[in-house]
Amino acid sequence: MALGKQAKTLSKGQIDALLNYIGKSRNPIRNRTIVLLSVRAGLRAKEIACLTWGMVTDSDSRIGTAIHLQDRASKGRSGRIIPLNAELRGALTDLLNEGGDGIRPSAYLITTERSDRTSAQAVVNQFGRWYCTLGFQGCSSHSGRRTFITNAARKISTVGGSLRDIQILAGHSNLTTTQRYIEGSAEAQRKIVELV
Repeated sequence: MALGKQAKTLSKGQIDALLNYIGKSRNPIRNRTIVLLSVRAGLRAKEIACLTWGMVTDSDSRIGTAIHLQDRASKGRSGRIIPLNAELRGALTDLLNEGGDGIRPSAYLITTERSDRTSAQAVVNQFGRWYCTLGFQGCSSHSGRRTFITNAARKISTVGGSLRDIQILAGHSNLTTTQRYIEGSAEAQRKIVELV
């Protein structure tokens, strides 16, 4: 992927602005979940569209502690287990409880008013509309995924992990693919040069 063609990463301020904007949308709980699945779990549009309740709930039908993304819902054979971020877990719980009667209208998490599931293209288009409305230039449905991978890479050493852990979370078969997703930090580069 050429540098000029990569989706831009999102700043914390942009993520906050996006969440604030969709909080006033027609389907705020569903839309918040879509955004958090992207920026807090690094899911692709296809994975968001194909995610089922069985992949996020435990044996008691409560939201579990991880997403158990099956190969059929991922790109190629990149199914994986992604621990749930607390903010995303809360959004999933809200989405699960949205109906009030505990009966899910669909096996799929993300539904539309006309269908019991959505498509990957609909997720891509939705992100495109949100970013366009907010004036986020160069952002696409992949921006949340790049943001997740970049942020995880910057913090992984603080918890004793490595880029291999990021590769597994991203569902990449090759570490060089993961490395292409990570955006460099000019500030970190300035600081390291001063330490050398």
